[in-house]
Amino acid sequence: MVQLLPPLESAELPAQIFTLDNGLTLIHQHLPVTPVVVADVWVQAGASAEPDSWSGIAHFLEHMIFKGSPQVAVGEFDWVIENTGGVANAATSHDYAHFYLTTANSHIEETLPYLANILLHASIPGEEFIRERDVVLEEIRSSYDDPDWLGFQTLCQTLYQNHVYKRPILGEVDLLMQHTPDLMRCFHRTHYQPENMTLVLVGGIEAESALSLANQAFSQFSIRSECPPSPIEAEPPLIEVRRHQLQLPRIEQARLLMGWIGPGIKDLEVGVGLDMLSVMLAGGRCSRLVQELREEKQIVLDICSQFSLQKDSSLLTITAWLEPQYLEITEKIICDRIWQLANEPIFELELDRIKRLLLNDYIFSTETPGQLAGIYGYYNTLATVDQCLSYPEIIKQITAVELQQIANMYLSPERYASVILKPC
Repeated sequence: MVQLLPPLESAELPAQIFTLDNGLTLIHQHLPVTPVVVADVWVQAGASAEPDSWSGIAHFLEHMIFKGSPQVAVGEFDWVIENTGGVANAATSHDYAHFYLTTANSHIEETLPYLANILLHASIPGEEFIRERDVVLEEIRSSYDDPDWLGFQTLCQTLYQNHVYKRPILGEVDLLMQHTPDLMRCFHRTHYQPENMTLVLVGGIEAESALSLANQAFSQFSIRSECPPSPIEAEPPLIEVRRHQLQLPRIEQARLLMGWIGPGIKDLEVGVGLDMLSVMLAGGRCSRLVQELREEKQIVLDICSQFSLQKDSSLLTITAWLEPQYLEITEKIICDRIWQLANEPIFELELDRIKRLLLNDYIFSTETPGQLAGIYGYYNTLATVDQCLSYPEIIKQITAVELQQIANMYLSPERYASVILKPC
């Protein structure tokens, strides 16, 4: 872990954190001015928790959760939520699955027990399993028709040689066809246990009511099971340029994707630095690569950069859409600008602009109960909830010299992965 900044002053978290007797974590923030409550349940049961041969089971289970429990019939949960004017949905990543409900505060006591029941006691009925598997399989097939998804997945497989981040979250068709309801029940009863879960309640509900409701709704969990272990193998640093090229029909423009691996969320200071460098490179119209390659030289149709903060090996990517004849020169220019980050001074004016952009983005991302619940759940699942307070403080304190040190350590024109998509 690299320590670049002095210890940060501890800010006060506006939310309260409780640990229930069974081990489940409750994070609560009362917003008295809003008549809405968001309940967001985060589970440490993403694709990284899957044994190799169980690929796709975490995302498939996300679908099957909504098929009810022994106490909640198929379709009953959706009827209750819609009948009370609420909205519910879910998402799965490598590091987590989460299930969220937005409802009027007058209906949270009625609706949250339904969400808790299907989460804790998913029955995974056989007929629904077969029916929903077809939905998931179609989702996988559709993703292979999306060149941008295909390019990103290929980049992950090129970058990650050992870590499970190389696997597609949706899974693979052949393996999904081998999965059974019993296998999914085993995965569910292994991971959907209180010590792996964080319940976030934000909005028009007071702490005493939130704690009482959580204790009632999340008191009875399924009997534990134990699926095969899924050890996480650390990804070693890149020592070369890894290349992969695909030729695809029905695409009009070529794609160039480049990626670098950074540390996980435990090294948040470096992660924030890489986020800042990502914005500096291609995060908006005023960024370096957008100005040079799109606005001035006009050799790309568009270019963007993104930093994904993950539990283990985080990921910085640059993606360009362009005509095939400009692929080589574009990659060379990007490598030159990466070299400049580590070897030429970063001007304070540019640094101030990046800080202002990211701090404003952070402020904008904490405006609604749903956004707050998402931030609290995300950070508490990957690390600790107080990390979300460190993010803006690190941005404020980081210097141009420290940012340059991060670029020198993690971004190299000689160590990255490159994926090219060309029209056939």
